[in-house]
Amino acid sequence: MVLVIDVGNTNITFGIYNAKKLVTTFRLMTKTMRTSDEYGVLITELLTKNQIACDQIEGAIIASVVPDIMHSLTGGIKRYVTEKLIIVGAGIKTGIKIVTENPKEIGPDRIVDAVAAYELYGGPVLVIDYGTATTYDLVNAQGCFSAGITAPGIRSSARALWDDAAKLPEIEIKKPASILAQETITSMQAGIVYGQIGQTEYIIQRVKKESGFTDLKVVATGGLGRIIAEETEMIQEYNSALTLEGLRIIYEKNNR
Repeated sequence: MVLVIDVGNTNITFGIYNAKKLVTTFRLMTKTMRTSDEYGVLITELLTKNQIACDQIEGAIIASVVPDIMHSLTGGIKRYVTEKLIIVGAGIKTGIKIVTENPKEIGPDRIVDAVAAYELYGGPVLVIDYGTATTYDLVNAQGCFSAGITAPGIRSSARALWDDAAKLPEIEIKKPASILAQETITSMQAGIVYGQIGQTEYIIQRVKKESGFTDLKVVATGGLGRIIAEETEMIQEYNSALTLEGLRIIYEKNNR
């Protein structure tokens, strides 16, 4: 079994793969400060609760956008779970080539998503990740990561509303019954959700126009991505486990 770990700005998502099958997932909050022993014990306990022993884990792979926790996290994994650990970064095999102006600026999470989208759905493909930021990354038919767009995330945009406007409440992010809202909560929901749908459709159209890829596949992932994907025909696939799949694929490419 392989332990795959996606360290995002909000959560650390863990997945366990048995060959190509995702057996289970679990999460920890990213911003909670922990020692390597605390990470090790927590991960071990979560594995045990999922009926997985540490000696069943043959290796692990991490993609992280939060450098501050990596020393403790990797230390905990190596001490308590497995010493065979891959960190997504320069020098590892991914199966795609980054041809942007500065390849080192491309975050490991975006590389992992691009790898998964290209391997699973082929190219040209635009992968949209609705996370803390909403990212749009373009991979051509030859497997070259050629462009990326970064926009405020759905939850980040919503938080800006209720943090910066004193009279606006914190709300659940969901699609209201109608865009013609008649009170505060549904008016905020309409603006957030339909605004994101509009942004998504415009960016996809613009990417198709400027790239010339009329046959572009569009794949979405991220917790709130399902809400958007269900409301537009311009997204062909929604895959909630896309990042974990990318980590599995990269692990396999580096252990052949």
